[in-house]
Amino acid sequence: MTTSRVIRVLVVDDSALVRQVLEEGLGRDPGIEVVGTASDPYIARDMIVRLSPDVLTLDVEMPRMDGVAFLRKLMPQHPMPVVMVSALTQRGKQITLEALEAGAVEIVTKPSSNVVNGLSAMMPELLTKIKIASTANVGHWKNKRLQQLQRMVTKPLAESTDKVMAIGASTGGTEAIREVLTGLPANIPGTVIVQHMPPGFTQMFANRLNEQCAPIVKEAQDGDRIFPGQVLIAPGDQHMTVKRQGGIYIVHCETGAPVCGHCPSVEVLMQSVAREVGANSVGVMLTGMGRDGASGLLAMRTAGARTIAQDEATCVVYGMPREAVAQGAVERIVPLSGISQAMLEAFGQR
Repeated sequence: MTTSRVIRVLVVDDSALVRQVLEEGLGRDPGIEVVGTASDPYIARDMIVRLSPDVLTLDVEMPRMDGVAFLRKLMPQHPMPVVMVSALTQRGKQITLEALEAGAVEIVTKPSSNVVNGLSAMMPELLTKIKIASTANVGHWKNKRLQQLQRMVTKPLAESTDKVMAIGASTGGTEAIREVLTGLPANIPGTVIVQHMPPGFTQMFANRLNEQCAPIVKEAQDGDRIFPGQVLIAPGDQHMTVKRQGGIYIVHCETGAPVCGHCPSVEVLMQSVAREVGANSVGVMLTGMGRDGASGLLAMRTAGARTIAQDEATCVVYGMPREAVAQGAVERIVPLSGISQAMLEAFGQR
């Protein structure tokens, strides 16, 4: 992607070597200016006020204050796009998911060994995600209390194995998905979700949602049955499709080439739902960069499904919903706070 202005970046990492490699690597891109580096959040806080960067890259684990604690202080007072740079340790993944809940918009995995070569290899991904983050709408974090959202009071739905809800999301989607799912009752129709995330994070993401939501939430495994009261999240490195098997639906998970630039791909999921479930489904497009899933959502609508997209005002990045709307794939455009109810109404009208 291209931008029309130079993006001012502040790098925060406790390792002097990492700071040096990131500063040099990012500085080679003419669209990015590294305005400074900081070894911990306390130094970063002062530099943010003084330098007004456009994007912050933030290490997850730091000695005096971890990335989550810093974000919880930063975002309500000075909301800004943040890209988390995380090692794939169990604690690193845990903190990174908490950071997404606290306002971070993207994740990049940091190498655990051979740091210089590893950081150089991840540079293209980091550059792309910084440019995506620079377009993010994070103003809604201003003065926001970081507490779990109250679940909506909704009437339980009639039990059914014949209905499927499909949700697609990317940048900003982890928090959007959490808000949607916490607004749904325990016996929702079987739900399948693709959220663009690196491998190793989706299982922990599902586990955290399972603790916060009334339905059961788990990372999908090949052959899992779709049934009411359960949400299946595609693994971070596998496409997920829905298959009809007799009178039930199951998911098929397998590795494959990226589709619309992603694996898992929303497009792959929604095309399969259109083909296998058709009019007994609801498709939802949430915040995200790019066009992944737009044609799939159109296929769902053409097959008789009800389709919903998050509105621009509440999206962190209004890319995927915009593309879906432009293709005529969307029946209703709804603010994030109303999507749970819209999904329930879509099935209630059948």
